[in-house]
Amino acid sequence: MSQSRNIKLTIAGLLLFITVIVAGFVYRISLPRIMTASEMSANGLYLLETPRNIGEFDLIDHHGNSFNPGRLEGQWTLIFFGFTHCPDICPTTMTFLNTFLESLEGTEAEDPQVVMVSVDPARDTVQQLADYMPYFNPDFTGVTGEFLDIHRFATKLNTPFRKVMDEDGSYQVDHSSNIVLINPRGDYHGFFRAPLDLAKMKVTYRSARFIWER
Repeated sequence: MSQSRNIKLTIAGLLLFITVIVAGFVYRISLPRIMTASEMSANGLYLLETPRNIGEFDLIDHHGNSFNPGRLEGQWTLIFFGFTHCPDICPTTMTFLNTFLESLEGTEAEDPQVVMVSVDPARDTVQQLADYMPYFNPDFTGVTGEFLDIHRFATKLNTPFRKVMDEDGSYQVDHSSNIVLINPRGDYHGFFRAPLDLAKMKVTYRSARFIWER
């Protein structure tokens, strides 16, 4: 009787051990793929070795409110430098960013916030941005300000731009299509390199968050 009981306990112990091993394996393969920094770089997200403090700035959003360092703290932020008269790259990128947000799930869907900083403040007034941003997502933030203030802000984020005059006297603005990533501390964390790819951006963004929060 005692021997039979010992055999049953042994079998039960083995079954429990196997169950734990299988459960651990299933859990591990169910986790999202987390990339290393080098893998993220190969897939379009370049992370700064040390996130950079942006310093002070004071711009204005499309609601007429101050857009300052405090607006970047407490959540992830994606910043795109564009302008409302842009014929193709800007609307395409803004549409992409809306699709990106809609594709996020769980805690990732709670942020990030998306900000478009105008590189054409002469035409992109607060009202112009207020009319433009809702076409893509009512939660997106448009930002404008004095030209030199925007230029300094863009320089801090390694995002150059320049005015290009046309023969008829009109102009366009030549600018980067990269997306700047700001971490919840409000520091410059890295950037997503154009052309953007939804699947790659999702997994690299998830990996960057995971490494930051770990």
